[in-house]
Amino acid sequence: MSRRELSARRCVECKMHASLCICGLVPHLDTPTKLVLLVHYTEARKPTNTGLLAARALAGSRVEIVGDRDRPIRQPLVPPGAPVVLLYPSSDAVPLASIAASGVTVIVPDGSWRQAQKMGRRVPGVEGIPHVTFDDPRASEYQLRAEPRPDGLATLEAIARAWRILEGEAVEAALLGVFRVMVSRTLWLRGAIGDKDVVGGLPPGAHRD
Repeated sequence: MSRRELSARRCVECKMHASLCICGLVPHLDTPTKLVLLVHYTEARKPTNTGLLAARALAGSRVEIVGDRDRPIRQPLVPPGAPVVLLYPSSDAVPLASIAASGVTVIVPDGSWRQAQKMGRRVPGVEGIPHVTFDDPRASEYQLRAEPRPDGLATLEAIARAWRILEGEAVEAALLGVFRVMVSRTLWLRGAIGDKDVVGGLPPGAHRD
């Protein structure tokens, strides 16, 4: 099957194969903490992207595409004077729990490590925003791409962890729930795992399609 044919059989929203669509499983989470997701334009079209999945789940999220000349970033990213942090482990980043509370806006760059680093320096509106990170490493459950850093997390995993700190364990659990389904269904489609290992089971029609 060609790439064009495969793309035509994907859900336009979640980008999963139509028979493995996860749209009906995406939670609706309305929290005081808000997300601004800065997605590199090459990342936005990938079916393995997780940042856009998190943005769909978190009500009031704002998504900006970085690097697309036809879609300039809208300004300002956050209202003047609103509390805001940038989630990125730069050398001057401080633990998220030490400075932020519920109701803050969290800006999250979504791309490769190099792309995310550039976003933190070059995207208009993020200069001067304090950088935050996590104070203890955690292994990633993401198995769809190679991770060059031992402390690296998929974008949704990082967002889920941040919202756990700011909003509680239930929000993290809801985000990770749909994330695990997405990962396992993709692994199944690749032939990497069997039917019994798919989180939540396979949807009807998956084998037929």
